[in-house]
Amino acid sequence: MIAIIVPVLGRAQQIQPLLHSIAGATTAEYQVVLIFSPDDEAIKAAKGTDATVLTTSWAPGKADYAKKLTLGYQQTTEPWLFQAATDLLFHPGWDTEALVVAKRSGAGVIGTNDLGNPLVQRGVHSTHSLISRDYIETFGGTSDGTGLIFSEMYDHQWSDSEFIETARRRHQFAFAKKSIVEHLHPHWGKAEMDETYKKALRATSNDQKLFVRRRSIVTRAESKRRRGQ
Repeated sequence: MIAIIVPVLGRAQQIQPLLHSIAGATTAEYQVVLIFSPDDEAIKAAKGTDATVLTTSWAPGKADYAKKLTLGYQQTTEPWLFQAATDLLFHPGWDTEALVVAKRSGAGVIGTNDLGNPLVQRGVHSTHSLISRDYIETFGGTSDGTGLIFSEMYDHQWSDSEFIETARRRHQFAFAKKSIVEHLHPHWGKAEMDETYKKALRATSNDQKLFVRRRSIVTRAESKRRRGQ
């Protein structure tokens, strides 16, 4: 029922704990899809597991996470996909709680509680979300087709912010407070900085500026449409 899509870049030591966490906390039918870059030594940690392993045809440059997420979507058929990462700890019942909120709200994007990000704690954002395949097929994850799920205009940061804001504008976002998928991130004092985090954070300022520009374009377009009605 749920394809748990995990873009991977290094962190071989986190593969087994992640899979153990998912297995111990998930009650719905699921498959884990690990997506590696070419020549990533971390792929060895996936051998002998039940996870589906995919390897990209590109080097891990700009928008690597977004592209890997799209590849995982394209190679699966489950009605729901979870946008995951290697630095997550799944708490028991995370999937049940998220699916309950999905059924109750009818939303295509269900935010989970990462126990860290202040906007997530306010219920207005999600760093890792349960996403309906039907939502992506119907609307797409972006407003302008710059990515099937996350926009590939960003280096890495702020792409999730645009994705969630887009879903909220469409009234397709709902927050599942009791669906806990903890983000073990250095920002929250739950991990040490590594090369993967450094890559993710290398263009934060430019990504934020891009987010603001893209948001303003959408806002102006919507304002024009309203005035034309």
